[in-house]
Amino acid sequence: VQLQASGGGLVQPGGSLRLSCAASGLTFSSYVMGWFRQAPGKEREFVASVTQSGGNTYYANSVKGRFTISRDNALNTVYLHMNSLKLGDTAVYYCEARTRSMSVFQPDYNYWGQGTQVTVSS
Repeated sequence: VQLQASGGGLVQPGGSLRLSCAASGLTFSSYVMGWFRQAPGKEREFVASVTQSGGNTYYANSVKGRFTISRDNALNTVYLHMNSLKLGDTAVYYCEARTRSMSVFQPDYNYWGQGTQVTVSS
């Protein structure tokens, strides 16, 4: 199984980025997909998740209203659209895959990739 995240970069506060995660080696449409992030010196934290069909989503309070998670099962890809970025959003962002129901707990996820760096700085 491979989860290849991309789209990170350097952006100013208030800016936007779109992260992508291409999955292979698994039946993508059977997995809940989630985004987590980890800032230096901090534990990995939940950001957002989406159900297998894409019909339901869930967000951390810190990103609600600013970030949108979506998926394209035909392309085996999950996205994270990030708007109104803040300094506190700086982190490595990881996409993760889980069978069964959505979860905010990283140990519940079966697979994750190498992450993509997002840096918010003026």
